[in-house]
Amino acid sequence: MPELRNIKLTLAYDGTDFCGFQRQAQGERTVQSELEKALARLTGSVPKLIAAGRTDSGVHAKGQVVNFQTTSRIPPSRWPEALNSCLPPDLVVWQAEEVPLDFHARYWAKRKTYQYIVSCRRWPDVFLRRYSYHRPGMLDLEAMRSAAKELLGECDFRGFAAAGSSVKTTVRHLYRAEVEGCGEEVYFTFQGDGFLYKMVRNIVGTLLLIGEGKADPQLIVEILTHGEREAAGPTAPPQGLTLLAVEY
Repeated sequence: MPELRNIKLTLAYDGTDFCGFQRQAQGERTVQSELEKALARLTGSVPKLIAAGRTDSGVHAKGQVVNFQTTSRIPPSRWPEALNSCLPPDLVVWQAEEVPLDFHARYWAKRKTYQYIVSCRRWPDVFLRRYSYHRPGMLDLEAMRSAAKELLGECDFRGFAAAGSSVKTTVRHLYRAEVEGCGEEVYFTFQGDGFLYKMVRNIVGTLLLIGEGKADPQLIVEILTHGEREAAGPTAPPQGLTLLAVEY
């Protein structure tokens, strides 16, 4: 009987034309469905895919991680080339390795890093439109930085969670919450041990209110203290968000 192996893949995708990562009941185009089709062509079966995180429709990734078990004898070094020959151009596998059978892409993850880009140009940049949120006008970077610092450490982020989440706890630990300006773009970078459903986009939407002078930086503290989603800003659009990396 062929030996069972556990393969870990690191992939990148442009989320614009995907209905998120997870397979959908109505057969919508998702990252998981495209990857499963490619794996089926190579192995003759559809393995159970486990992802580090289920990105939403329109959200991108540079370092998404998945794992699956297979009896295929394809060497780890050959998986990227073999899969990429079957995948569409907006989804690329750029690393593969064999890992222990008990490795789990989601449960073994220690840190995830997300980045959100806001373009403050007067007119949209056609080359950034898929990967940033166009919001013309200057933002108060110092006010947003001051507010972002309040997010660091272990906090209850229920006030930044979207409805529909079934997690056991809304407490998460953020190691980075940075706001940096580069030209006419603003980069928000967050690193934590985990993130709630739409948490990053809700935080960015709140920081933008502060950057626009419509709210005081203290608003972040109030939301963390009272956990009221209604007090936070609107959910920032998905196209500005990218999953940069997952650490194990």
